[in-house]
Amino acid sequence: MAFLKYALFGFVTLALSVWIGLPYLLTGLGLHPHYDVPEIDLSGKRALIVTTSQDTLGEGGKATGVFASEMTAPYYVFADSGMDVDIASIQGGQIPIEPGSLGWPIASDADKRYLKDPLFQEKVANSIPIEAVDSAAYNIVFLAGGWGAAYDFAQSAALGDVVGEAYQSEAVVGGVCHGPLGLLQAKTESGALLVADRRVSAVTDKQVEELGITHTPMHPERDLRAAGVVFEAETAFRDLFATHVVVDGRIVTGQNQNSGTETAVKMMQVVLAENSQ
Repeated sequence: MAFLKYALFGFVTLALSVWIGLPYLLTGLGLHPHYDVPEIDLSGKRALIVTTSQDTLGEGGKATGVFASEMTAPYYVFADSGMDVDIASIQGGQIPIEPGSLGWPIASDADKRYLKDPLFQEKVANSIPIEAVDSAAYNIVFLAGGWGAAYDFAQSAALGDVVGEAYQSEAVVGGVCHGPLGLLQAKTESGALLVADRRVSAVTDKQVEELGITHTPMHPERDLRAAGVVFEAETAFRDLFATHVVVDGRIVTGQNQNSGTETAVKMMQVVLAENSQ
């Protein structure tokens, strides 16, 4: 009986240690790294975060959507700096969220804050359809990633129009992970591809392969390179733990889910720099 008691105690202790320790271990490896957000006041400015509406990996496939932190991290960076933040998606309405991305052990601090934020949740439940977006109304357009965006970002002419028109209206545009696929139909005022010959980061082919989801119709590194971008990224023993952010004028992009906070901060810094000129 005593042996069983000690064995049970040991099991519970081990389980509790894993429950508490695994998120810290993942952070130490590079997942959702801490980034010091500077104090920036952009009161009166507006940001738009755009997400996928695709909720499965192919027709009837595994559930997917936006990766939570790629929406929550920029939202709070923008909102805490005084910006008004709207949420849009390709189809509008309820935004699908990648299962597990809001839960243990990978939920970020921004994700946990979202779960206690009725206003943000209301925006996610009633997102603006991309075709109804007034592109000229925003100072920042942030394209959130997640596997779902491989199915409807590059394929959306309306999203391309929003990004291109926002850029032409002096907005800062970009995003993270699969989000930069939404740049692929954006055009300059002359009709040229917005990202041609521009420095861009996004999720790598290596990360796609390591996570075993290679059957999606679009791959950010592959398809951005094919469009003529100068692709930049870092690598790690697994690219899930890498991060990289690129600022090329008013186009700001981040490599993956680890890059959301830094990308959002650097977008705001570009807005400040533009306003000071």
